[in-house]
Amino acid sequence: MTRKILGTLVALGALLAVGAGPAAAQTQKLVFALPGVPPIFLDVLAYVAEKQGYFKKYGADVELRQFDTGAAGARAVVSGDADLVLAPTPLVITQIANANVDYVAFYGLPNPDWAIGTTNGAKATCADLKGQQIGVDTPGGARSLALKDMLNGCGGMKIEDVQQVGLGSNTAAAMIAGQISYGVLHLDDAPEIESHDKKVTIVTTLAKTVPTSHYDLAVARRDRLVEKRDAMVRCLAALIEAGRFMSDPKNAETVADIASVTGHSKLVAKDALAKFLGIGFWAIEDDGLDKTKIEAVTADQVKLGGILAGKTPPAYDKYVDHTLWRDANAMTKK
Repeated sequence: MTRKILGTLVALGALLAVGAGPAAAQTQKLVFALPGVPPIFLDVLAYVAEKQGYFKKYGADVELRQFDTGAAGARAVVSGDADLVLAPTPLVITQIANANVDYVAFYGLPNPDWAIGTTNGAKATCADLKGQQIGVDTPGGARSLALKDMLNGCGGMKIEDVQQVGLGSNTAAAMIAGQISYGVLHLDDAPEIESHDKKVTIVTTLAKTVPTSHYDLAVARRDRLVEKRDAMVRCLAALIEAGRFMSDPKNAETVADIASVTGHSKLVAKDALAKFLGIGFWAIEDDGLDKTKIEAVTADQVKLGGILAGKTPPAYDKYVDHTLWRDANAMTKK
């Protein structure tokens, strides 16, 4: 083969690769750690991206892997067993401060949905919580951290004033079974419990007690992000498109079907979807990395002792990277 012909073929191959678009550029595999076994409603965003073919569309090779809690998923990212995770914002901040974990945050869920709920309507005030067993995921996990904040805003109570019961993502199931009367709940937990003929009374919410709270961050270890940045941008592009798909009312039936992964009935899933969209749970038109809210969470963790004495609170600009969402959003518009 002559050099001229070979050069022509190479040039033609390059043109074809460029013209083929995002789906043609298969990148390194990503393991995406998601919280909850069974999955919680937060995870529906990733499952929509998978089931609607958006990962494939953007050339992202993504394995969705469930962990008992966001904290467990975060540990998998630290150890290298997963590439990225959706983890509670307070947990990410305290891991950076206390354990020098070199995280990079590139997407966020800005509006928490946490509430303390009870099936014991006769004892549903803040004062009634003292001494009660309250269902959480695990001490130090997302529900536990939210409980600590809500108790502080509920008459200045401390986490030591209650008994935490670690239930993974099965708090609602335990309340349905009558094993426990109080729990830290997601928006979809209360309708699920009430679909089993049990009335849920909300004692308080995180949005009420800490209006500046921020829910979750998508994070990766900095070295892994450098190694697999293109793959993570493509994964994020798929999540952006999934969020926009979910926000369109005409897709509610499809999303409710996909949400069966949570164990909810279609009726409960549709109701939950509307409620989550109503509070702007998934960031859709921006990266969800609200500086004011994230810095408020940092200050809150200093106040509550989540960041240990003598440890330096992490500066927002040192671990937050807006460029991945910028590039991923641009990719969705091509």
